[in-house]
Amino acid sequence: MQLTFFDWVVFFGYFAVLALLGWWVNRRKAGSSNDYFLAANSMPVWVVAVSVLATSQSAATFLGGPDMGFRGNLSYIATNIGALIATFIVIRFLLPRYYQLKVTTVYELLEQRFGASAKDHAGKMYLFGRIFASGARLYMAAIAVAMLLFNNIEASSVLVAVVLLALIGLACTVAGGIRSVIYTDALQCGVYVLAALLVLVYLYQSLGLDVATLTQALQQPVEGGPSKLLLFDWRFDISSAGVFNMWSALSGFILLNIAAFGLDQDMTQRVLTCKDSKAGARALLSSALMVIPTMLVFILIGFLLYIFYQRPDLYQPAQGFADSFGGEKVTVFMYYVLNEMPSGLRGLVVVGVIAAALSTITSGLNSMSSVLIADMYKPWKLKQQPNTGERHFVRAGQLGMIATAVTLSAMAILCFYWQQYSNMPLLAFALSVMVFSYSGLLGVFFTALFSHRGNRYSVTAALLTGFGITLLLQPYILQQISPSLAAFNLGFTWQLCIGTVVATLVCLSGNATAPQHAIKEQ
Repeated sequence: MQLTFFDWVVFFGYFAVLALLGWWVNRRKAGSSNDYFLAANSMPVWVVAVSVLATSQSAATFLGGPDMGFRGNLSYIATNIGALIATFIVIRFLLPRYYQLKVTTVYELLEQRFGASAKDHAGKMYLFGRIFASGARLYMAAIAVAMLLFNNIEASSVLVAVVLLALIGLACTVAGGIRSVIYTDALQCGVYVLAALLVLVYLYQSLGLDVATLTQALQQPVEGGPSKLLLFDWRFDISSAGVFNMWSALSGFILLNIAAFGLDQDMTQRVLTCKDSKAGARALLSSALMVIPTMLVFILIGFLLYIFYQRPDLYQPAQGFADSFGGEKVTVFMYYVLNEMPSGLRGLVVVGVIAAALSTITSGLNSMSSVLIADMYKPWKLKQQPNTGERHFVRAGQLGMIATAVTLSAMAILCFYWQQYSNMPLLAFALSVMVFSYSGLLGVFFTALFSHRGNRYSVTAALLTGFGITLLLQPYILQQISPSLAAFNLGFTWQLCIGTVVATLVCLSGNATAPQHAIKEQ
């Protein structure tokens, strides 16, 4: 597959629009760290909502969403019930407190309750998870970009793709801070959703089948099993194969989304740029609702690819589906793009992959920098030099973003070589590592919000326990303990439930220490 003239026109046209948006947003320079990290609480609700949506998606979603439809059913959509419940919990218990305390990062709430060390340790736990999670997503995006731009996945091509994505993300956001991130995210979201919609329309027209025929084929898969249109899966299965059933949606997915929307600086920082908690609540709820039709588009692409490749009785493709490219596993959507996509539309999909990747990268750059500077560097600097001006911390935030970009790029390159030369499942660990961090964070925040117990020592113990329990439940760790335990395959949502319960009990075991900074409801 080689990109044509029309593909390159689309490609460079996208970057021209991106550069124009960057110039427009960055005309206003951030004058303070509050402006750089929170846009002085001046962002419109609709832009924040789209930005949160873009942050929740990634290149892994863009390429992997259709794979869920190809191999599974609609049950993934039903997990959004858990997301909506979590959204209301975050809106009720967390957002008002964040706005009341005028925090820059969500971990400042823990400082009010348990002291500075609790904020510091929670921030470090977040940074650890985010380096692995965002670095791994950068790696996956770079693999896709290398395939599409260079038609290979050699080390040099992947390295160029990693550097290209990191530099573009940095260029878009380093000057204007979170304001640049949010507007850029909104553009990226529009681009990759448009690309997905056009692919869906093209696939539907290519098949030449009416809706009734497609529906019947999806209801009765040739390989047997349940209908691919199954939405609510009530089968009780706690293994990794059952993470999208309703029992999981009403337990682990609620916890996962409470953590993502309310405890993860990557997401929550956007919501805190709104005028007040009510505006932030509208943005968060709107985003949670927009996820449903967005993910449905990707699932439907997967359904049509199932008909395209797996139903020769209805459609005979020019070639069958092979799930590898140069020895690298690829999703069915990636294979389709590489082999079937017409000129022009292929270029738009390349842009869509880059846009989805950038929405993740830019989010990580600013949120990680905000934790580094606001939670760690600024308190130390003000203790050393109390008269340090705000411009200093803006420059520090920019340097923090550069350091973060270098770190994420290094993590992405490490993922590439680890995958090439080792059988250890680093990528699987990296993609789910936020669950490792979330277990302890959930336990600590639940203790802070709903009890008067806990202290800085039990906070640290809970963060480490949540991580340790989740790690202990991984098959590759169980294998080392006992080969007979390797068959114990617990889904990540249930790992999160167990880790959160244990971390909460550990945090509650600490006696409250005076003085207590009570956090009263508004």
